[in-house]
Amino acid sequence: MHAAEAIAKAPALLITAGAGMGVDSGLPDFRGDEGFWKAYPPFRERGLRFVDLASPGWFENDPELAWGFYGHRLELYRRTLPHQGFHILRRLAERSGRFFVFTSNVDGQFQRAGFAEDSIVECHGSIHHLQCLGSCGVGLFPANATVTVDPATFRARPPLPCCPRCGVLARPNILMFGDWGWDQARSRDQEERFTRFVDTAPPGTCVIECGAGKAIPTVRYTSERAADRFCGTLVRINVREPETPPGHIGLAMGALAALTRIEAALTS
Repeated sequence: MHAAEAIAKAPALLITAGAGMGVDSGLPDFRGDEGFWKAYPPFRERGLRFVDLASPGWFENDPELAWGFYGHRLELYRRTLPHQGFHILRRLAERSGRFFVFTSNVDGQFQRAGFAEDSIVECHGSIHHLQCLGSCGVGLFPANATVTVDPATFRARPPLPCCPRCGVLARPNILMFGDWGWDQARSRDQEERFTRFVDTAPPGTCVIECGAGKAIPTVRYTSERAADRFCGTLVRINVREPETPPGHIGLAMGALAALTRIEAALTS
């Protein structure tokens, strides 16, 4: 298997991941409006799409709606265990000895799978961290509160998460659409560590990309740019969009199936 060969000979690994990485854990990837409405039927009735709801304005204008959406996701991610593909990636990373993770996912699944915090960059933030809407200077704080969501309406029931310092409503530390209020402090620190990894990674470093689509191409662009810089191979795992630039490897498979085959080839 060419992908296994590329990974085996690589002196370091960059693991990149989009929403498709979580599908094998049972998480929705919100692919298209129909996919989103299948996961959140009440929003179909109101004609609200993912891009409509992923907006900071709701926390000001309708906080129960905003926290209904994000509170449901928070509880879902808390309950979800990472599928075995995450653990395969961790074993591949440990086998390599030098690695980094770049993900657009906000679910914290890589941390739950045992990846160290200082080896991950979450370019869109994390739902497990909150920020104060009152800008009181408290900084980021853990999302420890339990959010009760009405399953019929997907609206949250008070009390809603609030700032531990000033008591003002809190919001997830996630980069949303049209978001000028996102606190970038945590992600900025992650980005600095990632930049150091990219700047010092040895030639031939392999990029393993899982479940990153074209709709929001941040992860795909990062993967391709890094592979070019490393003069290494990009292994792109994507059920629907496995296309790669010339000279790289695309696998039209789900993450779990592809990673299972890769590990089997490496250990056979």
